[in-house]
Amino acid sequence: MTTEPSSSTPDYTMGYGQEIIDSFRRYTAQSHAAYMYQHLRPGQRLLDFGCGPGSISVGLARAISPGEFHGVDIEESQLEIARKAAEIFGLENMQFHLADAVDLPFENEYFDVAHCHNLLMHVPDTAAVLEEVKRVLRPGGLIACSEMICDSSFTQPDFGVIGRAWDMFADLLAADDGHPQMGRELKGHLVDAGFANIKVTGSFDTYSTSDEIKFIHNIVGQWFLAPEITEAAIKYGATSETLIQQIHEAYEKWKDHPGALCSLAVGEAIANKP
Repeated sequence: MTTEPSSSTPDYTMGYGQEIIDSFRRYTAQSHAAYMYQHLRPGQRLLDFGCGPGSISVGLARAISPGEFHGVDIEESQLEIARKAAEIFGLENMQFHLADAVDLPFENEYFDVAHCHNLLMHVPDTAAVLEEVKRVLRPGGLIACSEMICDSSFTQPDFGVIGRAWDMFADLLAADDGHPQMGRELKGHLVDAGFANIKVTGSFDTYSTSDEIKFIHNIVGQWFLAPEITEAAIKYGATSETLIQQIHEAYEKWKDHPGALCSLAVGEAIANKP
């Protein structure tokens, strides 16, 4: 296995700041992989490509135990967190690998299931990833993907400007060769990659409690409106200093509004390797 793979996502839009890691940790298999849970069985071999800090991984690994779980990510700091999670939960069937999703360190037809969450939206060459995942799946093996749909996500109340923040994020992601609408494009990509028995669903990841509103406000202030992001967005022509200030002021009002909520739209798809 190559220890320092060449990344297929050289300009990862989200970054690896603490506020982003905290948001990843809110994801669990029960909350963000329920659409494919019925297909998991003890003894399976499962690949979690783009596993991040392993918050979803631990639930998947538990569902297939004593089967093999292998998590792959291009960022070593994320894998260190994932390994610690496996240790904390006492899951001895989990292994993690520093590798790229377009160059997986596994034999042909090794896995029964492959899973990703918000990975394809960041990878420029979707076809290359799906072809590599198909290679390591056994015939009849399952691929399960859940990806964001930026245009269908929303924040309320909008105050006439917060919707522009979603547009800004989509433009920035596209400028980094990502796919902000990947959740609604999944079926087409799976068809093109030669998968069969494709089933598509959708859901909303909604934040509405006082703690959740505080969390979103913190993400916006410490990550989305931080200079590292806003300067890049201005550089790419996705926003302006005036719009950034307007968005900031709107979110300050939003966090105290009794009707505040934020919903991220997600497209989900499962399919089989023929």
